[in-house]
Amino acid sequence: MNALGYEGRLFMLAFDHRASFTRDLFGFSAAPTPAEAARVSDAKALIFEGFLQARARGAPRDVAGILVDEAYGSDIARRARANGVLLAMPVEASGQRVFDFEYGEDFGEHFERFDPTFAKVLVRYNPEEPEGNATQHARLRRLSDWLHARGRPFLFELLAPATDAQLAAVGGDVDRYDRALRPALMVRAMAELQAAGVEPDIWKIEGLDARADAERAVTQARADGRGRVACIVLGRGASEERVAHWLRVAAPVSGFRGFAVGRTIWQEALAAHRDGAIDRETAAERIAAGYLRAIAVYTAAAAAVGER
Repeated sequence: MNALGYEGRLFMLAFDHRASFTRDLFGFSAAPTPAEAARVSDAKALIFEGFLQARARGAPRDVAGILVDEAYGSDIARRARANGVLLAMPVEASGQRVFDFEYGEDFGEHFERFDPTFAKVLVRYNPEEPEGNATQHARLRRLSDWLHARGRPFLFELLAPATDAQLAAVGGDVDRYDRALRPALMVRAMAELQAAGVEPDIWKIEGLDARADAERAVTQARADGRGRVACIVLGRGASEERVAHWLRVAAPVSGFRGFAVGRTIWQEALAAHRDGAIDRETAAERIAAGYLRAIAVYTAAAAAVGER
């Protein structure tokens, strides 16, 4: 258990979105044609250009990283590794309610082909909607064991979508669900996954509005001897102001190490470029500026309580 965890900071620009990226940005309702896939890959290359600009403008090289997929970002992943950029790549099939491997039995071969710093999974898990959770336990335990047998850090993105009953209990108010119900459900989910033998090094969790909830998340992440396990904040496509609030809540909490934010930083710039409203250079500059602002917010909030 002592080998688990990650002790450095981690500021990740996330753009491993696949189904949502092609649907929301380009309106593709079916699998993209080769020409359409090339447009998607080019948009991701533009995000990476913004990341590199931010790196040149002072984003800390030892903790600034990217999260990108093989399907549309394989060239980016190779460039990142060649240039010493921290790289995370997803293992999950995109858009599935129950976790499964994107490449089935070949997941290990695909992972080792790119040799990323971290393996990432996105998992939808609500303890009060158990259908499929046992299947997820088995698959995620297999991945967890495979990664740790090879000394590979495991980055686990946990989403706790509301059930119909939970949403009804808060009058259909998603924000109220986020504040009143989701934090405890998330901690329960973490405990159930740990009990099933799923052992992330880093939990990537939805933003929390109260410091006490962030502290509870870390307590669970580090339960039973997992004292080096870290948490980072995900952006969930929320407004920049909302994400900044989540970062300020989390950064002072020992055990939180940074963030992995995507759409909040790049979506508006990509849409404006797609529509011809701004040129490529301007889009990349906006992405760089948004990423640097997120780093500045987190760094300032952490510094207010001293270096951890």
